[in-house]
Amino acid sequence: MGPKLAAGVAALILVIPLLIGAGVASIVSSLFGSSSVPSSLSCTPKGTPTGTVPGFTAEQMGNAATIVAVGKQMGVPERGWVVAIAAAMQESSLRNIYFGDRDSLGLFQQRPSMGWGTPQQVTTPTYAATKFFEHLTATPNWQQMSITAAAQSVQGSGFPNAYAQHESKARVIANALSGVRCQPAHATTGSGDCDRIEAATAAAMTAINYACGQRGLPYVWGGNGPDSGDSGFDCSGLTKAAYDAAGIVLPRTAKTQYQAGPGVPDGQALLPGDLVFYEPPSRVWHVGLYIGNGKMVNAPDVGQPVQIANSRYPGDGYIGATRPAH
Repeated sequence: MGPKLAAGVAALILVIPLLIGAGVASIVSSLFGSSSVPSSLSCTPKGTPTGTVPGFTAEQMGNAATIVAVGKQMGVPERGWVVAIAAAMQESSLRNIYFGDRDSLGLFQQRPSMGWGTPQQVTTPTYAATKFFEHLTATPNWQQMSITAAAQSVQGSGFPNAYAQHESKARVIANALSGVRCQPAHATTGSGDCDRIEAATAAAMTAINYACGQRGLPYVWGGNGPDSGDSGFDCSGLTKAAYDAAGIVLPRTAKTQYQAGPGVPDGQALLPGDLVFYEPPSRVWHVGLYIGNGKMVNAPDVGQPVQIANSRYPGDGYIGATRPAH
């Protein structure tokens, strides 16, 4: 809030680490079976992009990998990945397209006018996959449904049986992308890259994914975002909303968020999901959400939309960081 970061800091995009490794499903099973990913681990597909599924391009496999990675981070079982991949195969041929029937967009042809999110959100693959899985897992008894019925419960298509034709290939793709490699959370310092989110905890992952989906929205003094009826955010409104999405309640202002802690000790490496704070001599005036590699997502100032920026630069007034997702 108040005067913000100097103009000219670079804007980037933010999403999930998606280097794909086939043939390591046994590692996943030996670590934690086929259920949810423990929040104390950072799990990211590892290796070189796979092209082992005949008839699918690197673009299509990359988008399928995003779906699987999001599903893993959210603790969705493998059947859910198959449902989501089959849905995306039918809706977009696994391509992140910027057109469709009426205002349908993205992998799942989600419609902004129907409450799925802004055009920028629904064309962000991690956001789109997250919303798909949220709706799927909220559907009673979805795991007992057929693949096509489960997909239809989310999509509400005029062609409710169309997903069945993709089931067998969706299973092949999900199996090819099932391998992940997990590392302790303390080893995850983040990529700072929208296409390769690395998060130490499930809460940090959720907060970063939420903040990513807001990029491009305007800076609004006192703004709490579209969910609260505002057109955009101010700096602390964005960080509060991001952590609200993760189930962690923060105070409203940058100063009170800083005071709430817990603080990151000086000299300790920042982790994705940390909040970074800045001040002139008298008060804390700005906060951003750290995503790794010296980058943060923030709402800078009037006339500058929510964006990715450098977290440090000469004269920035940086005073420290807190770690809500500890």
